[in-house]
Amino acid sequence: MARGMADEQTTEEDLGAWRNHFLNLLDRIPLPIAVCSIDGEVHVANPAMAAEWGTTPGRLRGRSLRELFTPRAEDQIDRLVNALRAGRTSRYRIEVTWRGRDGAVRAGEFTIDPIRTVSEPVPVLLALLYVHDERPEPPPSPRGTVSVAQARILALAASGATTATIGKALGLTVDGVNYHLARLSQRWRVQGRTALVAKAYALGVLAPGHWPPEPADGLVDP
Repeated sequence: MARGMADEQTTEEDLGAWRNHFLNLLDRIPLPIAVCSIDGEVHVANPAMAAEWGTTPGRLRGRSLRELFTPRAEDQIDRLVNALRAGRTSRYRIEVTWRGRDGAVRAGEFTIDPIRTVSEPVPVLLALLYVHDERPEPPPSPRGTVSVAQARILALAASGATTATIGKALGLTVDGVNYHLARLSQRWRVQGRTALVAKAYALGVLAPGHWPPEPADGLVDP
């Protein structure tokens, strides 16, 4: 009896540790993410999601994704909920719009993955928001500038590191790494990782003559 209680306590402590680790990772991911119920009530939101609304993650807790975002097709949410209640746990994509903190209408796509836990028979949803930036990108400067995270991602990509290895080295998810690579590919109008790395060298973002590759001095925005 005592041993069973001790095992149960250990399991709860382990689950608590993993939950804290998961929350810490969410805070570091630049992609807007929310964990919510199948009805869309937000349990947890990361800072990137809160930034879309000019608020803090805690202020999004308890709010509904239906209240925050408008699906392009009104019946998409109902079909998702019905599918989840029927036990189907595929990945779902939902196109949405919302009014940003500056008042402008923004558009994006939710990628929603159901997650089943041991203690809850009904899954929770991991909702990742990919923002469609419809404003034209300014033309790149002759030598190019990138963020700190993007410079490090490019340097690791140039060394031949896989997406998973890059994410592990920088504390990002695979989706987070792919998000940065996709933004850079769109900005520089190139396709494929090889072309992206070549463009980074051509723009002077990566320092020539260095191995392992590293960002060029003075070309990384804080």
